[in-house]
Amino acid sequence: MSSAPNDEKRARKRTSRRGSAAPTIADVAREAKCSPMTVSRVINGEGNVREDTREEVLEAIRRLNYSPNRAARSLAGGAQLRVGLLFDNPSSSYLAEFLMGALEEATRRDVHLEVQSCDNAPDNELLVRKMSEGGITGFILPPPLCDDQSVLDMITEAGGIAIAVGPGKASGSHGAVMIDEYQAAYDMTKHIIDLGHQRIGFIIGNPEQVASGHRLKGFRAAMKDNGLEVAENLLAQGQFTYRSGMVAAEKLLSAEPRPTAIFASNDDMAAATVAVAHRRQLDVPSDVTVCGFDDTDLASSIWPELTTIRQPIREMTAKAVDLIVDAKSSRRSDRTSQTKILLPYKLVRRNSDAGPSLASSSGESD
Repeated sequence: MSSAPNDEKRARKRTSRRGSAAPTIADVAREAKCSPMTVSRVINGEGNVREDTREEVLEAIRRLNYSPNRAARSLAGGAQLRVGLLFDNPSSSYLAEFLMGALEEATRRDVHLEVQSCDNAPDNELLVRKMSEGGITGFILPPPLCDDQSVLDMITEAGGIAIAVGPGKASGSHGAVMIDEYQAAYDMTKHIIDLGHQRIGFIIGNPEQVASGHRLKGFRAAMKDNGLEVAENLLAQGQFTYRSGMVAAEKLLSAEPRPTAIFASNDDMAAATVAVAHRRQLDVPSDVTVCGFDDTDLASSIWPELTTIRQPIREMTAKAVDLIVDAKSSRRSDRTSQTKILLPYKLVRRNSDAGPSLASSSGESD
């Protein structure tokens, strides 16, 4: 095509802006104007990709000089290990981070990654069995599946390795990669209190996820340790979705007096809280501080950018891939099935928090 030289120049320019780092699967996806999942399917030679899309991806791989030898081996069916990623997560921003970590590490380790939705309990056993029979030997499970003992047991019974990522509590019989959810929530709450806030609202995560309970307990403990009461009308139930965050924020910001700060259990619900505050003509953070949890891309793409807990989601998923690969290469899957990795979290302060304003602290409404 006549535009090919210009396309290659633009591709090289984009790569040069990233420094000397090799192009990633995300770069290929942007170049081909498709999702990272589609790039993964093309690299792994799967058939459920339109031919024109496949050609666009292969052309992007060529323009970016993306791991040509690895891609060629995968396309030729040379991958020696097949790993399944099962998901049933309502948070699109969390899931995007999770998938990117898995896709990039799977590509780096020459692993065929198969991604499947696992949101229908009656069909889960059939899905696990079908994937196992198809050569999947290791499974990665994000929340809430990582807390579903029945799914974990199905994988073990099928002879596979199950690695839970982000479980509220590590199972004794399966591998896990996690952070200290309780302490992270405690630290964020203490940070908000140290800013001078006393009336602090809290949006609880999905009650079916064990991590939600740990985050709530961390919030309650920090409030108690600092001599503050948790008012029941300043607790709102969410589901880790943006929409549930909007409903919860409406409840909290309708309270009399309203909270001067709201800590949401994930970034989706925190972003929704910021939107509701703006709709009520409240300034964030002058009128109300809003903090989140996870540090997904959403946290730094809204205005104001969120103060949040950075959970290393991509690194956690990459560690899960590594555990499966290392177990299979060393043939010590029994040891890997009991490996527990606790990764550090970080409180990231941005622009959505501040001390309570005089109007907010006196309980006046705008």
